[in-house]
Amino acid sequence: MGSVADERALGFGGLVSELREVFDSGRTKDMEWRQSQLRGLLRLLREKEEEIFDVLREDLGKHRGESFRDEAATPLVAFPATAFVLPEPLGVVLIFSCWNLPIGLVLEPLSGALAAGNAVVVKPSELAPSTAAFLAANLPKYLDSKAVKVVEGGPQVGEMLMEQRWDKVLYTGSGRVGRQIMAKAAKNLTPVALELGSKCPCIVDWLDSNRDSQVAVNRIIGAKWGTCAGQACIAIDYLLVEEEFAPILIEMLKSTLKRFFTKPEFMARILNKKHFQRLSDLLDDPKVASSVVHGGYFDAKTLTVEPTILLNPPLDSDIMNAEIFGPLLPIITVKKVEDSIAFLKPRPKPLAIYAFTRNEKLKNRIIQETSSGSVTFNDAIVQYGLDSIPFGGVGPSGFGQYHGKYSFEMFSHKKAVLKRSLLIEFMFRYPPWDDNDSKIGMLRHVFRFNYISLFLALLGLRR
Repeated sequence: MGSVADERALGFGGLVSELREVFDSGRTKDMEWRQSQLRGLLRLLREKEEEIFDVLREDLGKHRGESFRDEAATPLVAFPATAFVLPEPLGVVLIFSCWNLPIGLVLEPLSGALAAGNAVVVKPSELAPSTAAFLAANLPKYLDSKAVKVVEGGPQVGEMLMEQRWDKVLYTGSGRVGRQIMAKAAKNLTPVALELGSKCPCIVDWLDSNRDSQVAVNRIIGAKWGTCAGQACIAIDYLLVEEEFAPILIEMLKSTLKRFFTKPEFMARILNKKHFQRLSDLLDDPKVASSVVHGGYFDAKTLTVEPTILLNPPLDSDIMNAEIFGPLLPIITVKKVEDSIAFLKPRPKPLAIYAFTRNEKLKNRIIQETSSGSVTFNDAIVQYGLDSIPFGGVGPSGFGQYHGKYSFEMFSHKKAVLKRSLLIEFMFRYPPWDDNDSKIGMLRHVFRFNYISLFLALLGLRR
């Protein structure tokens, strides 16, 4: 590892870039590399023990006996004892829910918070006012109204809530508001879990049969247009397909959309005029508009947008850099389906990556070479409904995981409990330290689990 002294004059950009390059190369993921680094740490402690004693004496005046006991060994166990982990409730927690799944995004985390034993305040989204009113009217009837409160209101109410001290905050929504939540939580060192949006990609391989391809198309449509008209953080944002396969896939999408959405009410509308205009603005760029190969009709009166497919819109356009959160589906072509991985790696880590393929090697590469909150093969969005796996993002798509037992863990503190007897006391733990380091020798036996040698040393039979 190189020195960072020269970086101070230039800033640390080069240092971080160098480390990012090392990480992106994949070397730190190799099991042998990880083991070698741990062996290196152990070797450092063995080979530099005397220097460690010296520098600790220079800086802190520590005796070598104290230094060995506390810092210069690897204390996997201190002394015989009984230890266990006790989950305990965090206390009073705040849950901000989102408008697109306004019931599920309240009840799922609320169940975990209550199972862990917390008192809870729920702040439903003001953008789904009927649902918020329903929750406010009904949760007190079914739950302990003194321990569970529902607070309705808009952003100002949310800001007022964040002025209080909480034991944990869970927020589901946009990254912009997520940053504000974190900033306010920092004042009280409140732990925060964020479930944010992202551009969830879907890799579509050329499947072996027409049936498999049709099943994939069905599931893509369900995960894009069939879930709140694409207004979901885990909805497919765009597809990555081989150039040769793109025309076939587009025709299959078009024909299946026609069969699925025979009535307008079979697809949800856009939330409000603001979001409708945001989606409309994405097509204002002439280069983006010219990439539309299906749909593109907007009805401002009913706030509906026709399922729209775009082929290779400019990669620097807003539609390819902002989360779409609506029924617009870009298709990006690559020479080979494996090129999709190189396309994804430099981009922000999404909440989910989807891939339709039978290629096990490609599956393994996606798992090993990309980072996302989750990876789902040959389906999409269904991972959200599984209680047996955690749900959550990574990096800009959020942090903190819940669902099933993970909801319990999110709202619990794992308290470490250690119980010892007063019957046995090892005086070699304490000063005065002896000049011949016999106490260090005994500590060395303990740290190495060598209790036979320790017993002999205590009897004066071995040094």
